[in-house]
Amino acid sequence: MKLAKTLMASVVIAAGLGGVALAQDDKVTIGVSVPAATHGWTGGVNYFAQQAITRLSETYPNVEFVFASSPDSPKQIADIEDMVSTRGIDALVILPGDPDAMTSAIKQVKDAGKFVTVVDRQLSIDGVENLYVAGDNPGLGANAAEYIKSALPDGGNVVILRGLPIPIDQQRFDGFMGSIEGSNIMVLENQFANWNRDDGFRVMQDFLTRFPEIDAVWTQDDDISLGAIEAIKQAGREDEMFVVGGAGMQQIIQAVANGDPLTPVDVSYSPAMIATAIELTTSHFTGGIQVAGRYILDSTLITQDNAEQFLDADSPF
Repeated sequence: MKLAKTLMASVVIAAGLGGVALAQDDKVTIGVSVPAATHGWTGGVNYFAQQAITRLSETYPNVEFVFASSPDSPKQIADIEDMVSTRGIDALVILPGDPDAMTSAIKQVKDAGKFVTVVDRQLSIDGVENLYVAGDNPGLGANAAEYIKSALPDGGNVVILRGLPIPIDQQRFDGFMGSIEGSNIMVLENQFANWNRDDGFRVMQDFLTRFPEIDAVWTQDDDISLGAIEAIKQAGREDEMFVVGGAGMQQIIQAVANGDPLTPVDVSYSPAMIATAIELTTSHFTGGIQVAGRYILDSTLITQDNAEQFLDADSPF
């Protein structure tokens, strides 16, 4: 949350006035739409979204928030259509579960004259949103690759457990592959594990069966990491390899802080970015701040030396 506040401060200083700037008695309604908590990261998104809404509602009593958590794209589309037609929202902050399926519906919100903030997942049409807030997806992949190269200076065999076949997965994968280019790191195989613990377990079991020599595992996501780690331990091969994940799950960060050789590092991609998006969108109306554009939050390598900075006892993720 410190990062969100710092980012907002830099926007105020750099951008100046240019937003809507509510009068004291004006009311504004902001819709917030996120996927249901199907895994740890989206559980964190729901937590940080509601935390931000509670805090901002107390600070700005003339701002009303309409929150919806949806299990699939049809429900998420129905939710935002209801926000526009029934609740009369002035702005929408949305993390689209399936950006390709959601693009047309989000464009309709923008075409209706609403301020649109898209979080994390890029839409299939450029320029639909007023504001885009996300982590550094290419950096997440690149930072993981740089660590693996440093840990395996003579080269080694790596397997990759990817997320879902959507743009941010490709950005992470491309960042990783670009960073190992020219090194002696050999990628044996990559498969989608759907940012899911059970799929991570299943895919890792397959890799362990097929490949007798694995030096490192890049899971791209900490939910996947937990499944992969369980498969590695069940196979009794935890002394043969290490796992580099991403997102900053508290369980993984604690293992990093403890010096667990199986999880020596992690790469941040905090679900708290939804709070950053809500705060920036609110500031557009309450302070007249021009916040249109792209705000990319750093994906930082988390090591034993800095892990304490990323631990949060209250976080559900």
